[in-house]
Amino acid sequence: MTATTHRAPADTEAATVEIHDVHKWYGTHRVLDGVDLTVRPGEVTVILGPSGSGKSTLLRVVNHLERPEIGHVSINGELIGVRRQGERLKELSERAILTQRSRIGFVFQNFNLFPHLTVLDNVAAAPVATGKLGKPEAVELARELLGRVGLADRTGAYPRQLSGGQQQRVAIARALALRPGVILFDEPTSALDPELVGEVLAVIKDLATSRTTLLIVTHEIGFAREIADRVVFIDGGRIIEQGPPSEVLDKPRHERTRDFLSKVL
Repeated sequence: MTATTHRAPADTEAATVEIHDVHKWYGTHRVLDGVDLTVRPGEVTVILGPSGSGKSTLLRVVNHLERPEIGHVSINGELIGVRRQGERLKELSERAILTQRSRIGFVFQNFNLFPHLTVLDNVAAAPVATGKLGKPEAVELARELLGRVGLADRTGAYPRQLSGGQQQRVAIARALALRPGVILFDEPTSALDPELVGEVLAVIKDLATSRTTLLIVTHEIGFAREIADRVVFIDGGRIIEQGPPSEVLDKPRHERTRDFLSKVL
């Protein structure tokens, strides 16, 4: 599979993502413990860390699939999922939250495609549902995006007829269809057979050359080294260190980072 190099759609504005002192716990287990992180417009940030370190939860907090107990997230200065009411933050309506999520792409581990829709309709559905495009325009955009991820010849197929790698490429095209300012990737290759990983990583590498802000949770260290502007290592719900790949991956300062890398490299 070869994906053609492309730029983000012209009306896409790369987003600034600001995560402010975010705490999240389940019962007595603290999953996120005071996370502060700013992702600049167009930056590719890769989050690494051991299982259970809070990586995926952090992504889900960004688009308010999880609500933090303390702290907040803003994108381009707009609070996500909440609004200020005096000194407090009040939850937005579900409709308002869905509107915000329509500007945030999310690519899950397990594709989450609609099994009863064709590949073309999976990609076209969101722009129509959110009122961003009419059906003819959405279908035209879906065809263009499927071509970009190397699936122009599979528009009429159903998810069950595709390999895992192809399904994940459809999921990426679906995320792009909303023209988001930021796309979140939660372990996008973890559910794939090893021989299918490369085709998905190739699409993400291509996307990294566009103006879209990317926040990627992955265990693919070589991939992180190749595409990341910044690598963030998280453990125990805290950011342990962050910086360019040449620093964090090649010359980690913290013992916990060194120990993690020694086990995965």
